[in-house]
Amino acid sequence: MSVAVMPFLIFGASQVGTPGPANMALMATGARFGFRRALPFVAGVALGKQLIIWPIGFGLMELAQAAPLLFEALKWICAGYIIWLAWRVSQMRLASGAGDDVAAPGFVAGLVVHPLNPKAWAMITAGFTSFTAPGTPTLEATAVIALCLFSLQLVLHPLWTLAGAALARSVAGTRIEPFLMGTLALLTVASVLFVLFGGERS
Repeated sequence: MSVAVMPFLIFGASQVGTPGPANMALMATGARFGFRRALPFVAGVALGKQLIIWPIGFGLMELAQAAPLLFEALKWICAGYIIWLAWRVSQMRLASGAGDDVAAPGFVAGLVVHPLNPKAWAMITAGFTSFTAPGTPTLEATAVIALCLFSLQLVLHPLWTLAGAALARSVAGTRIEPFLMGTLALLTVASVLFVLFGGERS
């Protein structure tokens, strides 16, 4: 096979399973609304990565090479949006009765998380550039990378959501609650800044 599947799965697990904007959003949603109410959001997040895997595989990176300033601007706009979401997370409260009229984010809200996630773009780009042999047919490379990442997400994204729900049961209504939500928000911001600045140095 022209895609190094096992090494890419190991790399993908290290990325999908570690803190980042998407996982922090999943954890915060599970904490605020519970696992079952968060499931449509989880499904949207898992499928949303496909919205960027396929365009990258079929030539979006060529556009980035042709218009690097536009690509850079889009990257910063996306990062700004994720940081704004982090601020919203910091304002959430988990206690029963605190904003029960607020609807849990749904499938469509989940779909846009990865397209606006710099970590996802960096991970997918690395998949095509580092784990795909030169000359691999575009459809083959894209399909394999898409399937690998989707399989990892089906396992790891629900675990992050469950972790958030478990934390909520422990800290909802306590003095620890605002610190938890603030920490989730800070981790989200840190993960975005690491991709923006750490990736540029590597």
